[in-house]
Amino acid sequence: MRIDIITVLPELLESPFNHSILKRAQDKGIAEICVHNLRDFTNDPHRRVDDYAFGFGAGMVLQIEPVDNAISFLKSQRNYDEIIYTSPDGEKFNQRMANSLSLLNNIIILCGHYKGIDHRIREHFITREISVGDFVLTGGELAAAIMADAIVRVIPGAISDEQSALSDSFQDNLLAPPVYTRPAEYNGWRVPDILLSGHERKIHEWEMEQSLERTKILRPDLLE
Repeated sequence: MRIDIITVLPELLESPFNHSILKRAQDKGIAEICVHNLRDFTNDPHRRVDDYAFGFGAGMVLQIEPVDNAISFLKSQRNYDEIIYTSPDGEKFNQRMANSLSLLNNIIILCGHYKGIDHRIREHFITREISVGDFVLTGGELAAAIMADAIVRVIPGAISDEQSALSDSFQDNLLAPPVYTRPAEYNGWRVPDILLSGHERKIHEWEMEQSLERTKILRPDLLE
């Protein structure tokens, strides 16, 4: 899978993609993540990619021409399944969406910045708008990093223990059960006896009960 990310601040994405699971997935050839500086696609001699909004609104807006140039260049190299814009008014990103996007071959993520992007970009280039939450970030770079991480980690082979990814929170619309490790007792606090029993079926039943209970208490909306 290939993810192309278009941004005005590529430096913000250097660390997330060069460590841990995302780096290993790229080293294995399972995923390819390419970050493109939008300023490389402007014809402005000062590499400017934004301008004032028409009307009386405050804030700067990303211009249509450099975005068109960037997307057109990428599309000349390969076909893309989705061209995503990180936007607070987009679909709410969740695990089901991450699973679905992980099945695609190529996607572009355009990082929003400043006051937003020229609306014609959304009308004529973007196929999907996605939000990571009901809040506003300085730019879409962190949102793009979150989405890329969630997408890549569920691709087979990205995690050595694939069963671990399948048992994460939200995979079955439930929160994960509590987990414990050694020592079995610390300061008088014991690990539940069932987890020390070695009885696989009963342990799975306990984990399911705990997942349901935690979800009812912490995220009842997931059960609706």
